[in-house]
Amino acid sequence: MQEILDAINAGATGDDIANIELPETYRAAHVLRSEQEMFEGLESAEKDPREALHVGEVPLPELAPNEVVLANMASSINFNTVWTSIFEPMSTFGFLDRLGKESEWGARHAQDFHVVGSDASGVVLRVGSAVRNWKPGDQVTVHCNYVDDQDPSAHNDSMLAANQRIWGFESNFGGLADISIVKANQLMPKPSHLSWEESAVNALCGSTSYRMLVGNHAARMKQGDSVFVWGATGGIGAYAIQLVLNGGGIPVGVVSSPKRAELLRAMGCEAVIDRREQGYKFWSDDTTQDEREWRRLGKDVRGLIGGDPDIVFEHPGRSTFGASVFITKRGGTIVTCAATSGYMIEYDNRHLWMKLKNIISSHFANYQEAWNMNRLIDSGAIQPVLSDVFTLDTVGDAALKVHRNEAEGKLGVLCLAPEEGMGITDPEKRERIGEDKITLFRRMS
Repeated sequence: MQEILDAINAGATGDDIANIELPETYRAAHVLRSEQEMFEGLESAEKDPREALHVGEVPLPELAPNEVVLANMASSINFNTVWTSIFEPMSTFGFLDRLGKESEWGARHAQDFHVVGSDASGVVLRVGSAVRNWKPGDQVTVHCNYVDDQDPSAHNDSMLAANQRIWGFESNFGGLADISIVKANQLMPKPSHLSWEESAVNALCGSTSYRMLVGNHAARMKQGDSVFVWGATGGIGAYAIQLVLNGGGIPVGVVSSPKRAELLRAMGCEAVIDRREQGYKFWSDDTTQDEREWRRLGKDVRGLIGGDPDIVFEHPGRSTFGASVFITKRGGTIVTCAATSGYMIEYDNRHLWMKLKNIISSHFANYQEAWNMNRLIDSGAIQPVLSDVFTLDTVGDAALKVHRNEAEGKLGVLCLAPEEGMGITDPEKRERIGEDKITLFRRMS
């Protein structure tokens, strides 16, 4: 691994990199099949990702024809990493076992370890015999849509594929490691003005937000649309705010502290709600929602922007969904992905059907949507929301911060990169875009 790192840092040619012998094992953050019952009986908040995430050597698998071997310089933490590490809502070894039954190549994934991580930036080391557009030495970022292009269901919109998966969550050999195995159709050019860690935090959350708001398959935001965004300084929320502003929309951002409100305003969002300061209690008990609180939120939003939001960007789930449906404009859209506060959703259907509102589900992004978002980042129109950086050896600490909602934006993880700030190949573009804009989350978090 040191020889690989030295070659990358020295700017070695692709041929030189291709001639470096690959190791038989590599360092990776992983969970173990034998420990998948370790948190049984505990509430979610009591589960500690540090107890399940191990950093150690795992075997390097054989390379399939449509894959590349990637030297991961950096990765990041996503909620799915937390879910995997606390085996919630289920163990991910079930995903790996189902993939293992699909094909000879799929069988490699059904191991007694699961290497996690659904983001990465790095350098291509090897390419399979069927790979056309990438070669050793290419600097890339990785999006996490893991799809089989031999299935006809994948060819209208790959997110509708019958066997669509999220890499590093529903497949093995993910990004929180020194090496990854990645399908060629997951690769995108690394933004030349960003460091390895700044490049590694964007693909999952940024592409998810792009599909929800901008792409053809969800809300399809127009110029002038008002968009209500829960968790507006979190992973997907912070990209959503930027996309709304970049697309001529009017964002209303919800945060949970004065510090986060200040960060949101620094991003250019003028309409800000501090939900903790306002003390909203949408649930009066475990089974009953309080419509008076929905009405209070709706009144507060109208006081900020003069009307109800055209779009509500919804991802907390159970805790907020009833309020989201209520406050949305007549004929408006609630676009939803994930459900970090619970999957069993309740809302008053009268406020949906009688006011002709729409609920649209969304899940990550197809290759074109991820590519489009990466292009916006590469152009400097959208900035990374990196707030802190950890090393691979402290990945458990990073996962715990995300689990406890203690982090703004995204947490980066250095894998092979020995220090922060490496990997910038176009410093002039970086200066043109502006250091203050690129590092806003890091400076204010």
